[in-house]
Amino acid sequence: MTMRRHEAGVSGARLAREDGVALIIALMAMLLMSALGLALTLTTNTETRISGNYRSGVEAMYAADAAIERVMQDVLTVPDWNDMLWDGQNNCCAGAVTSSFTDGPPFGVRQTAAGPIDLTQATNMVRCGKVTTCSDLDMNNYTEYPWGPNNPRWQLYAYGPMEEMIPTNTINSQMYVIVWIADDPAENDGNPLVDGSTADNPGRGVLAMLAHAYGPNGVRRVIEVTIAKTDTTEIERGYTGQRGQDEQNRRARKAAVQTPGKTLSQQSFNVGQ
Repeated sequence: MTMRRHEAGVSGARLAREDGVALIIALMAMLLMSALGLALTLTTNTETRISGNYRSGVEAMYAADAAIERVMQDVLTVPDWNDMLWDGQNNCCAGAVTSSFTDGPPFGVRQTAAGPIDLTQATNMVRCGKVTTCSDLDMNNYTEYPWGPNNPRWQLYAYGPMEEMIPTNTINSQMYVIVWIADDPAENDGNPLVDGSTADNPGRGVLAMLAHAYGPNGVRRVIEVTIAKTDTTEIERGYTGQRGQDEQNRRARKAAVQTPGKTLSQQSFNVGQ
């Protein structure tokens, strides 16, 4: 009788010591499930951001491309390309002639989905890589371009919200685009404010065009284009034929875009981040 009571007491004590095991197991299971849920949430958010950034990047690239196409139509109407390269006074931000696609004066801050964009600082950045005023020495030594005195002096030509690019207001985009124009840096006359100072200059009738598209979350895409006048006039006015196999096939049968007495065509373009 005494032995049974002792065994019962031992079993009861052992059971008492195991009362919290179920709680500990439940807490560990909840911790594990919480960790898995948190990992799944982070993965989902990361994938969502990646896809959103990719979409914004593609949209920004198309916006920069569209800005080039839009601006080329304005370039067609400029008889003297030098008017786009120099403002006739202090060569601050834009040439004497600019595109019809602008949202105000060629300076100041614009509030965009990408944050505030200062047009003067943006121009300085593409000219010499800093936001402060660029001197001739700064632009000549800018390592982004290797042509020294012939380095481009980018001039603001077009700028504004993508959704205002056409008057119908049918573009649904938060992108802000800026287009600069400069003398072709391959020229050798040492005068980047004049389109070929001599008639025999190899860069005469050739300009460079730079388009930036800015979007949400710091998205930015860049397209740099070289445009040139040619002597042929046997073409369809307004035809650009720059990209796509079908356009290339049609371009093989026709020349490029026509200007009064000459034509305008894209020779090359570079794409960057």
